[in-house]
Amino acid sequence: MQNSTRPDTPCVAVCSTTFDDVCRGCGRTVEEVANWVFMNEEEKERVWVRITAEGYPRRNT
Repeated sequence: MQNSTRPDTPCVAVCSTTFDDVCRGCGRTVEEVANWVFMNEEEKERVWVRITAEGYPRRNT
């Protein structure tokens, strides 16, 4: 179930996927960032659950 208080994307404009496997801003993998717009709500929810458990998104990295 989607959390209505969340933004449409975990992106916080602190992108680092060029040199990192996981973005230091949002916590998503390169593949998750690239495919976000194609993911269904269940797939996005799984990503949200994982990244928030890991302390993401982060504006100050």
